Amino acid sequence: MSNGNGVTAALSSAAGSVSDKAQEIGGAIADRAEAAMKAARKKAAPVIKKAKAQVRKAEKSDAGKAVKKAVKGAKKKVGAAVKAVEDRVAGKKATAKKKKAATKKKATAKKTTAKRKVAGKKVAVKKKAAAKKTTAKRKVAGKKVAVKKKAAAKKTTAKRKVAGKKVAVKKKAAAKKTTAKRKVAAKKVAVKKKAVARKTTAKRKVAAKKAARKKTARKVARKR
Repeated sequence: MSNGNGVTAALSSAAGSVSDKAQEIGGAIADRAEAAMKAARKKAAPVIKKAKAQVRKAEKSDAGKAVKKAVKGAKKKVGAAVKAVEDRVAGKKATAKKKKAATKKKATAKKTTAKRKVAGKKVAVKKKAAAKKTTAKRKVAGKKVAVKKKAAAKKTTAKRKVAGKKVAVKKKAAAKKTTAKRKVAAKKVAVKKKAVARKTTAKRKVAAKKAARKKTARKVARKR
């Protein structure tokens, strides 16, 4: 029985060692994820194999029941340790996935913001170009209008000058015509006056001759 107790103690020690090793490996696995888990299992394999060999040996002795009980407890401890490690790994995986999703979302948001900024800049550039084009068109249109107005003003001024000259020429011609008419009328009046004066003088002369004749006739009559 002392030999059986020794085996049980050895098994318990081995199980404790396996459990401790599993926990140690579990910590490493939690930090290094699945790759570390595989390495941990590989490292634990010799210890588990040794424990299994000791269990088989102990099962053949009188202390089999005690050994089985110890092995069962050891298996539970190892299983619990492995499960704890797997849970920690799964938790780390979930956290990593969440972080990855958050990073992806952030990157997408940044990309969208960048696209919006680029689109906004493009729109602003187009608006600026359109405004410049419109301003240029307005300037050209304004210049054309100014040129047309200037040309129209010149044309109007030229027409006014021509009209003024025509009016002046007409006035001058009318004045000349009026002066000529006045001269002709004056000449006619002078001729008429001269003719009347001559006629009057002739009449006076005839009357004077008649009076002289009458006087002479009277003188002759008195002498007789």
